[in-house]
Amino acid sequence: MISSLANTAVSETVLSVAGLTSYLQMLLEQDNALQQVWVIGEVSSATRHRSGLFFTLQDPDASAAINCLVWNNQVHKLAELPVPGEKLIVLGCIRLYAPRGQYQLAVWQSLPAGEGLRALRYRQLRQRLEAEGLFAPQRKRTLPEHPQVVGVVTSPQAAAWGDIQRTLRRRYPGLQVLFSPALVQGERAPASIVTAIHRVEQDGRAQVLIVSRGGGATEDMDCFNDERVVRAIASCPIPIIAGIGHQRDESLADLAADVCVHTPTAAAEQAVPKLSLLYSEHQERTIDLHRATSQQVRSAFEQLRRLRSRLRRLRLDKQLDREIQTNSWRRQQLLRSSQQRMYEAAQHCQLLQQKLSTLDPQAVLKRGYAIVRQADKIVRSADRLNLGETLDIQLGEGKIQVKITEIQATES
Repeated sequence: MISSLANTAVSETVLSVAGLTSYLQMLLEQDNALQQVWVIGEVSSATRHRSGLFFTLQDPDASAAINCLVWNNQVHKLAELPVPGEKLIVLGCIRLYAPRGQYQLAVWQSLPAGEGLRALRYRQLRQRLEAEGLFAPQRKRTLPEHPQVVGVVTSPQAAAWGDIQRTLRRRYPGLQVLFSPALVQGERAPASIVTAIHRVEQDGRAQVLIVSRGGGATEDMDCFNDERVVRAIASCPIPIIAGIGHQRDESLADLAADVCVHTPTAAAEQAVPKLSLLYSEHQERTIDLHRATSQQVRSAFEQLRRLRSRLRRLRLDKQLDREIQTNSWRRQQLLRSSQQRMYEAAQHCQLLQQKLSTLDPQAVLKRGYAIVRQADKIVRSADRLNLGETLDIQLGEGKIQVKITEIQATES
């Protein structure tokens, strides 16, 4: 009896989801303070749809954010279009989107309020890291063509991890995947990503590393603009592929990575080749090689056939006989020429020997001539001699020494 009464009381107070949403919608949309409200914030993301312009306003410290929309018939009235990184003052009213139970700001007007603090911080950090050379193209490393171990840094609960696994299994069955889990959203995400990257480095097996997460709001991607994450990617000795799904400009992690793509699936496709495609290419190369080899063999046989035909036409036995006769005649000619030259050389040597004998001073002395020396000098004139001076005279056989007793003047 008591249980029945309790169930009756509960059933009278239970609201359906639609009922609760309608009640909250009534409270929000009938509150006079929320019918016309000015809000200032920084645009973190902006997307154009068929129904209108959707963007997010965020506080500089990212402590709060609100979704905003501008219907198509109001867009042309805006003084300033929402651009990510710009600070805006917007005028609108609070509305509740029942299908998702989310409140949002329906904007009528937006005014510029200068560059947002988050955008300024992003720009200053990017300029500083770029000046250090962390984004330089010459730092980019080439990915290995056939890695055997691929490292992955992402959240184990994220859909990106499932996409990467399926893509790797489909493209390269049997590949070893080294998973290093990390938070990829929130305040603790930067430190978690850095730790996950270092974990893969210390393991030492991975030859390429994927750092990835799926798509989401721009605010969810802030961890990939954190300086700690960027420096960890830039200093990692393993080539890194950044597969960060987003719809805005490149993150700083994208700029520091060796390869940058915009989805986890594309990152997995960059990491490994498609094994079936490699097999097809191998089959094509095998066929091309067989075709080329067969062509070479046919060409060689054709050349051999032509040479055999030429040999049969040449009658080599007769050619050999002619060559033998020619060589024999040349040998005889060479012998006769050599003998003639040797005879002429012997005659010339004999003539030279006779001339040398004629010019030999000793032979002249033997014919009765003598050589007169004065202190080791040959005497050629009597004018330079003195009475009583001693002279050496060399004869054909022997030497004598004489003393001058008389000098006769030379007759004119």
